[in-house]
Amino acid sequence: MKKTILLMCTVLLAVFAYAQQKPRIIILATGGTIAGAGKAADRAGYEAGKIPIDDLVGAIPSVKKVADISGEQISSIGSQDMTIEIWKKLAVRANEIFDKNEADGIVITHGTDTQEETAYFLDLLVSSDKPVVLTGSMRPATAISADGPKNLYDAITIAASPKAKGKGVIVSFNEGIFDGRDVMKMSTTKVNAFFSPNTGPIGQVYDGKVEFYQASMREVNVKTPFSVKVDTKLPRVDIVYMYADAPSDQIDMLVSKKVDGIVIAGVGNGNFNKAYMDAVKRAVAAGVIVCRASRAPSGRVVLEDEINDAELGTIVSDDLTPQKARILLMLGLTKTRDKKQLQQYFFTY
Repeated sequence: MKKTILLMCTVLLAVFAYAQQKPRIIILATGGTIAGAGKAADRAGYEAGKIPIDDLVGAIPSVKKVADISGEQISSIGSQDMTIEIWKKLAVRANEIFDKNEADGIVITHGTDTQEETAYFLDLLVSSDKPVVLTGSMRPATAISADGPKNLYDAITIAASPKAKGKGVIVSFNEGIFDGRDVMKMSTTKVNAFFSPNTGPIGQVYDGKVEFYQASMREVNVKTPFSVKVDTKLPRVDIVYMYADAPSDQIDMLVSKKVDGIVIAGVGNGNFNKAYMDAVKRAVAAGVIVCRASRAPSGRVVLEDEINDAELGTIVSDDLTPQKARILLMLGLTKTRDKKQLQQYFFTY
């Protein structure tokens, strides 16, 4: 009897101890405004990526009640200088963390300029259903009313929440929760800089409480067919911007550079003028994969609508922005050059 009671007490203590364990969160820091330092608190000018991740976490001591936190400095740059090499490091490290069960969630601190691109790249490559949350700030750490500490606190709270499991890569900003595929930076300087024009936020975080109201109907990241290693060489895909009376010089130049793909940031429903049309025909004839996207911030580019894509030899981005269409085309070209399959990627991911 005594042995049975002792065994029951041991089990109960183990269960209680397990319940008291805080989620393990690893922060992968890349720099950005959130780690920026300025000469004066009342001025906008600053140098990005100057403050190490340990100092950023140290500025919000209450977050230690939320999770057991550790940090790794991947880079210390402004996100205008983000590179594919850093993207690959992030993707490889994130998958390694989850494969080795080093953490229950990941937070990535990142500059805002290209945060939406990094989020989508990782969404296509991270193979776990555990949370990956990107955040940053619009004001440097040294500024009056800096928004970085609150954004970082919220991102850690989301990454530690069981509700965030299976949601793919998330961007957390100004208390909004956005799907990594759909989010865009919509303001150059305001603290509410991010939004998803086609879908809106998928949830919000407020006073340490995480709530989700919807989820993307696209394939979640655990089903992605794509993978990269640090030494993977990705195909070159460039973006060409369409505008009134635009000449074809940029397209022809890229064809001469033997690029693998071109995304046209077209007008309206992915349209372009006769000069572009003729240049696209030359590009397709040279074996370049051409994807029609739109410079408009919302809506879809429709296949076989105003342009005969089958005849022209083009594919469409669906509702991806040009910068995100470039990412999917790069990864898609690591798998195939078949246009039907590439088009299906755009309708799936």
